[in-house]
Amino acid sequence: MSGSGPTHAEDYTQGAVFALGSVVVGAGEIVDFARRFDPQPYHVSAEAGAASFFGGLVASGFHTTAIWMGLYVRALLDGAAVEGSPGLENVRWHAPVRPGDTLEGRCEVGEIVPSPFRRDIVTIKKKGSLSRPGEAKPVMTLVLLSRFRRRDAIGG
Repeated sequence: MSGSGPTHAEDYTQGAVFALGSVVVGAGEIVDFARRFDPQPYHVSAEAGAASFFGGLVASGFHTTAIWMGLYVRALLDGAAVEGSPGLENVRWHAPVRPGDTLEGRCEVGEIVPSPFRRDIVTIKKKGSLSRPGEAKPVMTLVLLSRFRRRDAIGG
């Protein structure tokens, strides 16, 4: 996959949309993630989930966000001149993710801002989402800031 997608800042244009692929979420991975990172009852036990507001086992929002990140990295960052991220502007969890859900990732390029400190770096604001096929409303949205090197500034 290396070299098949955008690799440098110049390869991104505002409004471009990228499909990131899909994943099926399993009950075991929901519980494993939650036991390690977010051990709230409705994330670690189907029984506790059934007795909760959610009515069943649900993934942690942080797990849902990590799922998007995994799809994003695999789809767009292989071979990319990425220089990390200063963070997220926001993350919203709109609907619970349940065992067996298929989630599709999407990424839209927003604002592109050259660094005021380094001419070889550009920060790209990316609007990400995860949705179930056929549903209009996403289960999660976020805005990620990514730093990419400029091809035309390398070595300069």
